Amino acid sequence: MLGGDRRTNLPLRILTWHVHGSYLYYLSQLPHQFYVPVKPGRPQGYGGCAPGRAWPPNLHEVAAEQIRDLALDAVIFQSPGPYERDQYDLLTEGQRALPCIYLEHDPPRRQPTDTRHVVDDSSVLLVHVTHFNALMWDSGRTPVYVIRHGVALPSGITFTGEIPRGLVVVNDLESRGRRLGWDVFERVRSQIPLDLVGMGSRALGGLGEIPSERLPAFMARYRFFFNPIRYASLGLAVCEAMAVGVPIIGLATTEMPSVIRNGVSGYVYTDVEQMIRRMRELLARPDRAKALGEGARRYASAHFSLARFASDWDMALAAAAQLRRLHNENVRAGGLNEPANCAYK
Repeated sequence: MLGGDRRTNLPLRILTWHVHGSYLYYLSQLPHQFYVPVKPGRPQGYGGCAPGRAWPPNLHEVAAEQIRDLALDAVIFQSPGPYERDQYDLLTEGQRALPCIYLEHDPPRRQPTDTRHVVDDSSVLLVHVTHFNALMWDSGRTPVYVIRHGVALPSGITFTGEIPRGLVVVNDLESRGRRLGWDVFERVRSQIPLDLVGMGSRALGGLGEIPSERLPAFMARYRFFFNPIRYASLGLAVCEAMAVGVPIIGLATTEMPSVIRNGVSGYVYTDVEQMIRRMRELLARPDRAKALGEGARRYASAHFSLARFASDWDMALAAAAQLRRLHNENVRAGGLNEPANCAYK
């Protein structure tokens, strides 16, 4: 990637937005100072440090109209609205000239192979959270980098599988429909005992929201974790379940087949009946569930550590700074040369 092994000087002062609460929590574990804008009524993207999570002290709320008074080192966009519109209302010209990253959480929605990304700028680094997302988006001339998820690897919490049921963790499953696998969930639930948690889950007979700090221990008691999602990024809840040693069963779509190895950490299929058969197997054989859960835990320890996550973000921030320097040098020289596209990491 651009910049090789160059690292950032610590700490940086970074402006970003609250788009996905779990991701923002893990991002704020990095040794930087983060600022998230808030607006009256806390509309989408401007919710700041929403209640229900133990946010770290290096994550600060700032009124949107006061952003221009901040001394910043970098900006991380996470959704189209702030990138396409709000930055021109809220940021100064100097702040808009800072090293810039667009963090893309999702695969393209409209058309899975031919959708151009909203960012079309060789001086901005486009960071994807999975290789599948990076593969599916048409990123054009924009440099691309992939940073896989990082999650806390909890100590003292181990898989017991004592509850002979599967657990599903999806927010607003019914309203998000087929893309998040509402129909798949209902089909499986008609044959397999499942519990659903998350926002809006009570409307489907679920258990409601579980506070984030309680979720790892809560998940560890279930025989398996079921991910019914057809088309979205790799869910952080999947990574967190693996980190506590819960076997995973899900659809073999998007990034899941690269994470879950059949017979080692769980099972993924495009055939729903195959999934149901494997669920029955784990309900009947807790020893098999424990063995698969241990495989899931080993994978999470090797691939989802916060140390690796922080190192990748450190290199991405350094690359974004280099891209901006190259851009500024080209502008000063009157040149039109474009920096080379970053290779996928």
